[in-house]
Amino acid sequence: MYAPPVQRLITELSKLPGVGGRTAQRLTFHLLRASDEDALALAEAIKEVKERIGLCEECFNLADSPRCRICSDERRDPELICVVEEPADVISIERTHEFRGRYHVLGGALSPIDGVDPEDLKISELYERVRSASVREVVIATNPTTTGEATALHIATGLRATLPDIEVTRLASGLPVGADLEYADELTLGRAFAGRRAV
Repeated sequence: MYAPPVQRLITELSKLPGVGGRTAQRLTFHLLRASDEDALALAEAIKEVKERIGLCEECFNLADSPRCRICSDERRDPELICVVEEPADVISIERTHEFRGRYHVLGGALSPIDGVDPEDLKISELYERVRSASVREVVIATNPTTTGEATALHIATGLRATLPDIEVTRLASGLPVGADLEYADELTLGRAFAGRRAV
């Protein structure tokens, strides 16, 4: 239907998450209408990120050097580690300006159904990191999903078995701000009750 280069771009764009065939088609035609400078700048940005960005050797966050900016920041508390599933989770937590420790990115969550076992994640690296450094607390901030909960339980059990002196905590979960009780599911409401605090 389209010239092969156009069809190839539509096909490649439709592989992106959340981009279906129609959206890929709209993006392709937008790029065709854009100036050469804008289109080539996008292509150059994609090329540069693929060539220059890797994983931090300490926490496995995205980095453009051996260590990411958070691990290189001496003002961050090295005795406090927050465990997350993906690099995007680091950005979400950083936006709160509440956490001043360092991170450990697992690279996913345990999911035996999908073939993701502990060896496929950076769990052993976390244990080694905690064992070799003077870490006082590990905050587990995996997603509140079935796989995230299983991952949190696995990590907490492993840490308590090998390093019983380390405090292992989990992010609180419950009702989001602005939510109506009427629309909350039982699990969310139950966690909100379990995590209640004095006011």
